[in-house]
Amino acid sequence: MNTWAVPGYNESLELGAGASGRVVLAVHEETGVPVAVKYLSESLRTRPGFVHDFRAEARLLGGLESPYVAGLYEYVESPDGAAIVMELVDGVSLRTLLTREGPLDPEAALVVLKGSLLGLADAHRIGVVHRDYKPENVLVVPDGSSRLVDFGIAVDVGTSAGAAGTPSYMAPEQWTGSPASPAADVYAATATFFECLTGHRPYSGDNFAELALRHVDAPIPADEAPEAVRELVRRGLAKDPAQRPTHAEAFVTELEAAAGAAYGPDWEERGRGRLAALAALLPLLLPSARSAPRTTTDTARTVLSPQPGHGWARSWLPGRPGMLVSGAAVLLGVLLSYGIQHAPGAAPQEAAQALATTGAQPAVEPGEPTAPPASPGSSPSESPGSSPSPTSTSPSPGLSAAGPATAGTGETSASTTTAPAQETTPPSGATTEATPTTASPTAPAAPAVKDVAVTDFRQTGPTTATATVDITTDGTGPLSVTVSWFTSAIGGVLGTPDGASQTFERSGATQYTLTVDHTFQNRGCYWAVAATTTPASAGGGGSQQLLTRQCDIR
Repeated sequence: MNTWAVPGYNESLELGAGASGRVVLAVHEETGVPVAVKYLSESLRTRPGFVHDFRAEARLLGGLESPYVAGLYEYVESPDGAAIVMELVDGVSLRTLLTREGPLDPEAALVVLKGSLLGLADAHRIGVVHRDYKPENVLVVPDGSSRLVDFGIAVDVGTSAGAAGTPSYMAPEQWTGSPASPAADVYAATATFFECLTGHRPYSGDNFAELALRHVDAPIPADEAPEAVRELVRRGLAKDPAQRPTHAEAFVTELEAAAGAAYGPDWEERGRGRLAALAALLPLLLPSARSAPRTTTDTARTVLSPQPGHGWARSWLPGRPGMLVSGAAVLLGVLLSYGIQHAPGAAPQEAAQALATTGAQPAVEPGEPTAPPASPGSSPSESPGSSPSPTSTSPSPGLSAAGPATAGTGETSASTTTAPAQETTPPSGATTEATPTTASPTAPAAPAVKDVAVTDFRQTGPTTATATVDITTDGTGPLSVTVSWFTSAIGGVLGTPDGASQTFERSGATQYTLTVDHTFQNRGCYWAVAATTTPASAGGGGSQQLLTRQCDIR
């Protein structure tokens, strides 16, 4: 068994496991925030196709902002393993609730359906189809709300990815491998809703062929549902996708109208209360009720940064910049085998930025190979016991695989203007910089530069980016900091210089923080920034590379 663990987290216990991997409860050491860590299984990690899909899942979640979907914190990959660190949803799976407590009353079932439909709606809005909606992938939290998880086999709208999903919830068109559409998610959500109401799935069969025929040809069993919601069942389970609501948001509108007419304006409050009461019967199954963590360590990480401005949970990045030691460049060399290609024609899905931290390392000439970033991919916290889809014919297992998440292509500006650097407040404990106004009669000796780290490198627009450079010295003497920018079509190399380097003279402190902006002239799948000092730092300098929103993972 692979014992590799994501560095920077204290792990306590396993929340769930399947053929494709496992999900572990952990706590981020620096902040104390609980998280769920999803590991790709050792057997699949050696197969590049599965690693690609695992990255793509992380990338997808990095671009999906929704209060109804478990969020991504970071994606970590090393020669010893791959993991997605995600928001911990402190809840129990709908499958567990149905197994332990039986069918739900209509109001509670409607609340579950509405919450996860809203999660699907946010995914559909950015062009993503989940393809594996089922009770195992819906978590009910103690307040009665629900969250959608596991985008392991999600793809872009219109993708022809073959037959994939969980058979009991697959729409007729999924069995034939038709292009993915939001209507298929509506079908699966309705099948789950039907199971919540009746305690059994809408169709059964002795084998997959029989089950497929029933999904395609058998009458819709709407009469088994309460009369007030039968029309919702008929609409959602329509054989022809054109006769279903076209996307989850439209189905929510129909649901609210039907629920309000049948059960009054307070239906949602009552349904949520009922779910909260049921969840309260299973307190020991909540992740928060599990045992205390243990400590694990390792090296090498890649961080996916969600778009800013979405609250503390989405802006927090657990990874510590500059964490890689010089030897990580050698260790990560194997990641070059995982290709990421430029996609000038972008699909409608938004995506997060991939940030590969190489930390302090020897100075690198343009074009010379450096430690490559692990390609991004994203996933929410999984429900305990989640298992892979039985009949998925895509190369991706239920716990970990995802279709590629493409990003909008930004237009490249012809401007080569570089914005001036801005000083930021030094980190806690740092000496405030004081620039002398007059020359000292005995100028201090040049200090030894102990560390140069490039952090928070992110894309701020179609052609613009910003980065932070931190320098630590053992003296207050003068030094210069040179910041250079690069573009490249492949990961793992700085590439071609983009515009002129920027040099800053500093003295009077032992720690400096610079925030530097740049407007890129060249179009590149990858952007990179490198910082060096004179005198040279012990590690030679620091650099980071990011995957721009112009690219797609292939």
